[in-house]
Amino acid sequence: MPIAKITFNSLIQDSQEYGSDDQHMISRAFFSIEIDGNEAIESYVSIKQTVGTDFETASLEVSRPYGYSGPFNYTAFRQIVESYYRGLVGKGGSGISISGEGNIRMLDNRFGKRVVCEIEVSKESPTW
Repeated sequence: MPIAKITFNSLIQDSQEYGSDDQHMISRAFFSIEIDGNEAIESYVSIKQTVGTDFETASLEVSRPYGYSGPFNYTAFRQIVESYYRGLVGKGGSGISISGEGNIRMLDNRFGKRVVCEIEVSKESPTW
């Protein structure tokens, strides 16, 4: 099975430019995807979270990677995106430490943190 190397570079949390409103916070994680050592493709995903929900446990909606249509494993990818996001924003977040539910909301937080992950992907399951 091919291996995808995902290199996260940055996150913009809760941006009105990406569609945040009174009901949902929209964030974007920016990264590159490299399959089996081939040239890396720059991409990003949108991460949607309901306003006022727990940063540690709330369900996150993760889009497919923009501009990428090759071999993929959405379930594994979604897990590493959530881990990257929660590693920057949440109770254990290195960027903003927020615990539990509440009315705390800060817009357009920008984080630069490089994290490299590898996942197995399937040529039979492109992107979705």
